[in-house]
Amino acid sequence: MVRSFVDVCNLKAHIGETISVRGWVRNVRASKTRFVELRDGTGFVQCVITNADADAGSYELAGNLSQECVIELTGVVQSHPKTGVPEILAKSLSLIADSNDYPITPKEHGTAFLMEHRHLWLRSKRQWAILRVRHFITKAIRDFFDGENFTLIDSPILTPSACEGTSTLFGTPYFDEGMAYLSQSGQLYLEPAIAAFGKVYCFGPTFRAEKSKTRRHLTEFWMVEPEVAFARLDDVMALGEGMMKFILLRVLESKQEELKILERDVAPLENALNNEYIRMTYSESVERLRALGSDIRWGQDFGNDDETILMNSLDRPCWIHRFPREFKAFYMEPDPDDSRLALGADLLAPEGYGEIIGGGERASSLEYLLEQIAKEGLDEKDYKWYLDVRRYGSVPHGGFGLGLERAVAWICKLPHVRETGAYPRMMGTLWP
Repeated sequence: MVRSFVDVCNLKAHIGETISVRGWVRNVRASKTRFVELRDGTGFVQCVITNADADAGSYELAGNLSQECVIELTGVVQSHPKTGVPEILAKSLSLIADSNDYPITPKEHGTAFLMEHRHLWLRSKRQWAILRVRHFITKAIRDFFDGENFTLIDSPILTPSACEGTSTLFGTPYFDEGMAYLSQSGQLYLEPAIAAFGKVYCFGPTFRAEKSKTRRHLTEFWMVEPEVAFARLDDVMALGEGMMKFILLRVLESKQEELKILERDVAPLENALNNEYIRMTYSESVERLRALGSDIRWGQDFGNDDETILMNSLDRPCWIHRFPREFKAFYMEPDPDDSRLALGADLLAPEGYGEIIGGGERASSLEYLLEQIAKEGLDEKDYKWYLDVRRYGSVPHGGFGLGLERAVAWICKLPHVRETGAYPRMMGTLWP
């Protein structure tokens, strides 16, 4: 007879029933009563094995299980007398696969060791919780844009030209056509699509060859990028705020178990969900930073330290908008009230996390874009297709990019983005 197995996450629906589970042994406490913590991928459950309830062979096996061996177990689901959490009083268990000398023991290990064993570190309770939250954030993002009548456009990963700057491109020979580059952003490919669909987004991997070894940088990361026709800067900020609140609501409603494992204080997340985000011009933020002790000068871009100082002083996310044109991308719309400025906006997360969204209003003038391309020393031929968007029915439009890993880092309150993905790619780290 084929045995039917119950997922650990569904055990609450089977209190008082005899069921079977299978999974990996996370921990064993072997005394007169054996306690086995089992992980099946959907959750964790304590299994209690006593000499009175289990058969003799199962009781003996439970006292000799090793970390990460795989077992099948049958028993009665009951509620823990103090916590009410489901546990299993075992009747029988059998060994499916042994595991000897598992390298990641319950003792403390250094980050370098854990990253070297990333393929195994994924099994830890903390990493399980982080990646479950990441999965849910990804789903919430798609649900938000699909619910707002956006159309998904899959931008190419191999591109012929730069979007964010030629110094941070990964290049590869492309047959007889010269060099192709791993995409820094899907934005340029989304802008033509707004004339067909009005509201579009892409969601996929992007690449930056930045030689940055900071807690916020990866060379490969995932980004969601919406673009909207007839959108102005305020519309872009409103869209980003709405998306973030949708994500936070979903996570707070459904991922309390994972946030508890991560020991995440949810009060800052609830505050970000229930209050309007702060809006501050670049000039106002420079004044505030200088009052907080930063030596930043007007006209300089924020460094990581500046973002940390600023956001440690605020209790909820903050939009910084209207940056100097000099350090913004060539396609940003200039501020009609101050030619020094671009209509860009960055959303900075509180608790010192800094930028998680960057975007703004795009230039809609063909003449202005031609000037900017020449100023940046770019080849106009590479952007002929992009300029066509302004030749045939140009309208004001805007959008943004959300870095998934940075959002996960803030929501989970992680010290480094390397924990936000299964196999992080950083400068100097390409394995596994």
